[in-house]
Amino acid sequence: MKQRSVLVVLFDGIQSLDVTGPMEVFAGASRFPEVSYELRTASLDGAPVRTSSGLTLVPDGTLADAGRPHTLLVPGGQGTRAPDPALVDWLRTHGPDPERLVSVCSGALLLAAAGQLDGHRATTHWNVCDHLARSYPAVEVDPEPIFVRDGRIATSAGVTAGIDLALALVEEDHGRDVALTVARHLVVFLRRPGNQAQFSAQLTAQTARREPLRAVQHWITEHPGEDLSVDALAARARLSPRHFARAFQTETGMTPGRYVDRVRLEQARRLLEDTTDGVAGIARACGYGTPEAMRRAFVKALDTAPAEYRRRFTSRPAGEPSVRPGTTDSLGH
Repeated sequence: MKQRSVLVVLFDGIQSLDVTGPMEVFAGASRFPEVSYELRTASLDGAPVRTSSGLTLVPDGTLADAGRPHTLLVPGGQGTRAPDPALVDWLRTHGPDPERLVSVCSGALLLAAAGQLDGHRATTHWNVCDHLARSYPAVEVDPEPIFVRDGRIATSAGVTAGIDLALALVEEDHGRDVALTVARHLVVFLRRPGNQAQFSAQLTAQTARREPLRAVQHWITEHPGEDLSVDALAARARLSPRHFARAFQTETGMTPGRYVDRVRLEQARRLLEDTTDGVAGIARACGYGTPEAMRRAFVKALDTAPAEYRRRFTSRPAGEPSVRPGTTDSLGH
């Protein structure tokens, strides 16, 4: 059994969930007899750190004494806004050492300040993507995905995306079954692929100001299998099709057709991930009409077919009941 060490860097102003989320994933995987992650936390001087929420985290030791880990994980938080220069220097010196260099949320700012992301594709929390791109032009910033892998370097968006990335790393180390079992035990009932956008369709689009348009937005989300043509939606909003299309784009930032496409794709992904419904039935329920139409939409948006998507990202083994939010499993989580 190969043991992999994971060192988590701590500093004042850190976001606690950026630390505990990934650590719970690695700790959960270590419950398998064939899996072993040695988890350690360290700060510059070994002193406790204060998180952005007011919690105090006590590290296992100093960064100087931490040794060379297999995976070095740098969380984010308010402390990345004006980082300790000594911490940046430590990352500049020791960032090249581990086999994997990982950041969660705005931890990417620390890696970039230390020069570790130069020439690499990376992401971070949507709110700091522009800052990362402006401040570090040598970094190829992609604001869309929830996490990005570029060789030995992995970066993720905020909080829950760190859990998704940690699950992907466990899958890389120990296989899909281990990663999906950990996801179920943590009740992460929809394990997301890295190329999933940071926002859902409803969050990506602005909420319309006018009630008829806002009501249509909600209706689209709740009825993806209905007729969602511009004519049908305009009639629901009691506007002419031309006026509706123009107003919808003005107020939401995207065309009605693009919004409908995103809602349908999201719903289809959820049903593939969390149910045993057949592809044909999902295609009808989500408004695609035929499996072939849904396949084309998946290939265009995700570069994978629905059946392959289900195989790779389903949240339970075939035949096992779906895990729903708020449920528990046999390990007592």
